[in-house]
Amino acid sequence: MKIFSGNSNIPFAQAVANYMDTTLSKCSVRRFADNEVFVEVQETVRGQDVFIVQPTSSPVNDNLMELLIMLDTFRRSSARRITAVVPYFGYARQDRRSAPRTPISAKLVANLIVSAGANRVVTMDLHAGQIQGFFDIPVDNLMAAPVIVKDIMYHFRDKTPMIVSPDVGGVVRARTIAKRLHADLAIIDKRRERAGVSEVMNIIGDVKGQDCILVDDIVDSAGTLCNAAIALKEAGANSVHAYVTHGVLSGEAVNRVTASPLESLVITDTIAANEAVKNARNIRIVSVAELVGESILRISEERSVTSLFY
Repeated sequence: MKIFSGNSNIPFAQAVANYMDTTLSKCSVRRFADNEVFVEVQETVRGQDVFIVQPTSSPVNDNLMELLIMLDTFRRSSARRITAVVPYFGYARQDRRSAPRTPISAKLVANLIVSAGANRVVTMDLHAGQIQGFFDIPVDNLMAAPVIVKDIMYHFRDKTPMIVSPDVGGVVRARTIAKRLHADLAIIDKRRERAGVSEVMNIIGDVKGQDCILVDDIVDSAGTLCNAAIALKEAGANSVHAYVTHGVLSGEAVNRVTASPLESLVITDTIAANEAVKNARNIRIVSVAELVGESILRISEERSVTSLFY
């Protein structure tokens, strides 16, 4: 078994390797003068079980091309099996036709990964679970829930928080967390006027006097999350926190979060944090590297990974 990393999130790949008590194998991923991607594997992989750790986060297209070219490189180098470990799967939000004459980009990306040479995909908290069906190869969609629940239990050990879904689409995810914590569940009903803009309409559940924890899979512009926090405080919530798996945090998102009523936003390290995220007063990062590392070990040893989902 050999683990390689693209340039998307090298610290995360290193943390995965450290958990497995190994080191990242040698591979050069660089650019030509015109910004074309060039990959050179610097050790033999013939007959090896190869894992490529490469989340397709911003810059999404550059990191996706790195992943595709790495897959092609290992296939042409006679690797026995190639697993694409994509902790954050870019384009996942385009999983259906939301309007006439629009693409289903998640399916296109799935086709590209399979065509490039992947034999298996490991990812985490897909925006829509049905994206697993876009692939014609095995997909292990890990859940960050065990890590999130453990962190909540530690930081809220003297309280009984209420779990809140920031929209109707995230109810299943929020219910999973609430069930593990034996906590109550509330739902925020919102209307999205256009892409990237959300308007909070109503809160389903009594949040007055509660320590509320918003749970979601992706925070991008942070508009939904911050509007939800404002609505919860106006409804009488004692405090508002948030746990989100993928901290995309593009544009002015970090400034929005720091200026919001959110006392804390906890994200995982599936996406490399920039300096603004690292220095934000109310943003904290927890690692899921051990979870991903354990899944890689089990896949390599042909053991079940089902228990890691729960």
